[in-house]
Amino acid sequence: MLDALSARLQRTLARLRSGGRITEAQLDEALREVRLALLEADVHFQVVRDFVAHVRERALGREVLRSLTPGQQVVGIVHEELAALLGGDAEELRSAERGPSVYLLVGSKGSGKTTLAARLGLYLAGRGERPLLVAADLERVAAVEQLQALGAPAGLSVYAEPGEVPAAEIGARALAEARRSGATAVVLDTRGAVELDDDLADELIDLADATDPTEVLIAVDAMSGQSAVDLAREFHDVLEGTGIVVTKVDSDSRGGAVLSVRAVTGLPVKFITTGERIEALEQFHPERFASRVLGMGDVVTLVERAKDAVGEGEAKAVAKRVASGEFDLQDFLDQMQSLKQMGSLAGLLEMMPGMSGMQEQLDERELTRTEAIIRSMTPEERRRPQILNGSRRRRVAAGSGTTPADVNRLLNQFTKAKKLMQAMTGGGRGGGSALRELLRMQQ
Repeated sequence: MLDALSARLQRTLARLRSGGRITEAQLDEALREVRLALLEADVHFQVVRDFVAHVRERALGREVLRSLTPGQQVVGIVHEELAALLGGDAEELRSAERGPSVYLLVGSKGSGKTTLAARLGLYLAGRGERPLLVAADLERVAAVEQLQALGAPAGLSVYAEPGEVPAAEIGARALAEARRSGATAVVLDTRGAVELDDDLADELIDLADATDPTEVLIAVDAMSGQSAVDLAREFHDVLEGTGIVVTKVDSDSRGGAVLSVRAVTGLPVKFITTGERIEALEQFHPERFASRVLGMGDVVTLVERAKDAVGEGEAKAVAKRVASGEFDLQDFLDQMQSLKQMGSLAGLLEMMPGMSGMQEQLDERELTRTEAIIRSMTPEERRRPQILNGSRRRRVAAGSGTTPADVNRLLNQFTKAKKLMQAMTGGGRGGGSALRELLRMQQ
């Protein structure tokens, strides 16, 4: 997530933390690096200028430079100012007081609105809503079919009409269908624009008048930089937007859009999308996002994802099996599947404090190889790996496209990890030494 910007900011701030006293000249040099990093990330120049000025003013005004830990305090100020730049507090999605809530999605072409419509529908369904997706983009080829293809596997209903029909009429009839069918939320996918011309503006205004949206969410493509932010401001001026969704945040984009859009439009960022999966819609928390950019991690979001992927009951059951020594390779395989539901490993490392720098060392193919080895075992071998003698290991290696050495390595690692986990959960002696060993292995 914003890898280049994040890495540069972390290097600059690490130099401040590593030293003792900081002079005003050293602070200015560090802030110059921060300014250049933000400008290269395509953050709006006025936003950069104000941000750096606020950090400098606070650092000097509090006599931070004369404190015992000036580096740490400057980093804290940068974090606070970055969170403030991103909006401060998280803002929840609004709901209508009566009747179905209506969410009108608008934005540039290629920003991923159709996929966003399905993602928002799935998000709403997870909150107990009964969403109806509406295909109101009749210009883009196969837009209707794409929405239907995304909605069907997720169990989401899609309203669509054949032929060329004005978007306002589609919206009005879809709203009537939502009331008839008992849907509690309506998500409108609309046609995008490279620039907001009069025809599209009139079409969207008519659609908004026909549906009275609870929220007008403007999709901003993180890969498009300031041009996307400027277009978002135009959409806001015409439709009175209520929130921003920044898409493709996990791409190789420079990140200027997500850092600038709140300051430029005045609208809160309500969601970001990070990944290809339809579940990859994440409520935006400015403080957490700032922590991730600065390499401080985001443990709260990580725990929330784990709860969604595993469930509290299953987590307790696994912990019990670990403590009793019953944890086996089938349990390990099940946990790997749950881990996949939480997103990419690189994204998970980014949420762990101090671990973002390990993303380049990560080889996700190793997990794929591990999964293949376990799947090549019989159910009995997974439950009782101690029965895997030489001939069985050769068979497993052949079935998984690996070598007997790979199988041996996996079994040795599993045995060691199982002992450590059991000791740390209180199921064995030497919990303290086991914890120290685990920490040593992570260094």
